[in-house]
Amino acid sequence: MTRLLKTKLLVAALGLGICAAAMAADKARPNIVLLLADDWGFSDVGSFGSEIATPNLDELAQRGMRFSNFHVSASCSPTRAMLLTGVDNHRNGVGNMRETIPQSHVGKPGYLSVLDTNVVTVASLLRDSGYRTYVAGKWHIGKEPHNLPPARGFDRSIVQGDSGSDNWETAKRYLDLADKVSWFEDGKEAVMPADYYSSQYFVDRTIDYLKSGAKDSKPFFAYVAFQANHIPVQAPREFIDKYKGKYDKGWTALRQARRDKAIALGIIPKDTPMVTMSTTADWDALSEQDKKYQARRMEVYAAMADAMDYHVGRLVSYLKETGQYDNTVFVFMSDNGAEASDPYTVLSGRLWLDWKYNKGIDQLGAKGAYSIIGPSWASAAASPLSTYKFYSGEGGIRVPLIISGATGIQHNQTFNGLAHVNDIAPTLLELAQVPRPGNSYKGKAVEAMTGTSLLPVLTGQAQRVHAPDEAIGYELSGNQAVFKGDLKLIRNIPPVGDGQWHLYDIRNDPGETKDLQSQMPDVFTAMQADYAAYAKSNGVLPMPEGYDPIRQVQTNALINVYIPRFKRTGLPILAGLVLLTVIFVFVRRRKKMRMKARAL
Repeated sequence: MTRLLKTKLLVAALGLGICAAAMAADKARPNIVLLLADDWGFSDVGSFGSEIATPNLDELAQRGMRFSNFHVSASCSPTRAMLLTGVDNHRNGVGNMRETIPQSHVGKPGYLSVLDTNVVTVASLLRDSGYRTYVAGKWHIGKEPHNLPPARGFDRSIVQGDSGSDNWETAKRYLDLADKVSWFEDGKEAVMPADYYSSQYFVDRTIDYLKSGAKDSKPFFAYVAFQANHIPVQAPREFIDKYKGKYDKGWTALRQARRDKAIALGIIPKDTPMVTMSTTADWDALSEQDKKYQARRMEVYAAMADAMDYHVGRLVSYLKETGQYDNTVFVFMSDNGAEASDPYTVLSGRLWLDWKYNKGIDQLGAKGAYSIIGPSWASAAASPLSTYKFYSGEGGIRVPLIISGATGIQHNQTFNGLAHVNDIAPTLLELAQVPRPGNSYKGKAVEAMTGTSLLPVLTGQAQRVHAPDEAIGYELSGNQAVFKGDLKLIRNIPPVGDGQWHLYDIRNDPGETKDLQSQMPDVFTAMQADYAAYAKSNGVLPMPEGYDPIRQVQTNALINVYIPRFKRTGLPILAGLVLLTVIFVFVRRRKKMRMKARAL
């Protein structure tokens, strides 16, 4: 045998060995499915205390671990930005949302309202390491070319780029906050079906992507970002009918029932107290007609969550049928707490919605109808927590988290220790055996991930994720918090908050009912210093005096949508608006004159 032939055989053997090792490594590395719900309250999942049927999510919980003290941002895009990067939202560019950011903050460092170029996503790192990467659903971290999925690590993608849209009609906006619904497929403007149902469509496309790569031996990362239960709350009729009469006792009874079930499930401590928020109406004071209407709203909300769970089940079934389920890790969470806002309370919102949608009780949930749940039901969805989406109370930022399928993971366990959204990216990387990038990625400086992997807790090798003396800060739109061990310092802006600092033991008092500042004055002072240090280190800007989120949304819509629209279209729109205003004022005056005449 010649030396040349021997050399060739040796090279071939080494090549085969490397390929075999790579194939073995890929087989050992799990598939990862990241399921992100939109605006689900803490107790909206059956295994967290809900009456809503979520059997597929509950099955994942039985097969894995529930995290009952897991925190995110109180609004959509900051959470999504941290979820994908493991970097604080003030460092990754999404210090605030485009809809709610004060104009004085726009464009300042950390306040781009979209993902900055100084971060790398977990999808990019997984793709670099040999994963197939897919995303379907709501994106909401930027529509610039460098922020669309292909540039952020995804091989295949179908995304809705904005804060939300209708769940039945792909081109229909949910409010007049943008000129159109922006859909992108693989980074280009997508051709969408006129009609669809969002949860079904996102799962359909995910399964299509998985099928298209089925012959590839590489593991996959699939990110499914649902619109359920973002407004407008909509669901197929067959799901709505399941809940008829379920909410006839009202929101206070539901809040109590969920608290009791969560205690029985071990999600919260025994005898957990809870408060009734000032924004919760008196159910018994409503008329019978109002009760029926409000109950129907919650029936539709439950149906929307139920429908999402059903389609999650379809994805699970596909993975079981194809033999991939046992090697797949599932992560389920919500991006923030339940949505309490009511666009109908704002004149511009009401006029636009009355033009584009109907709200008849028999139509709620259907195509062309618009439904919300409002602050009273949102408080029940967050039971037993205080506040809801937008605010830094536990109801705004503590959400359900389920992780299942990892090798060695404990089954049907509940972890009550503190965990944070920035912990997800490090966890996924450790599961995939991919090192963190540190402060550099492909020769470019990037922000380092700040979270801690949850894997040691998942496998029973650790009792804590974060050290008792580790301070974790939080801020969004002037609502602030800092976590340290089991304690939380919190300040919320009016009208829901009082603008003052409060101190709670959120492990034993998750409802934030007992302020400990007078009992622990030194800790109270020290944690304020912790927050100040966090704000300084992360470039958190102080909010302008008199900031009001609803007024700010209107101002930003005027600047971002209406003025540019007027510049493009000219006087016809202005004339139309003036005419509508004149008609509106005239009708109101005539009505008042008639009422005055009747009184005389």
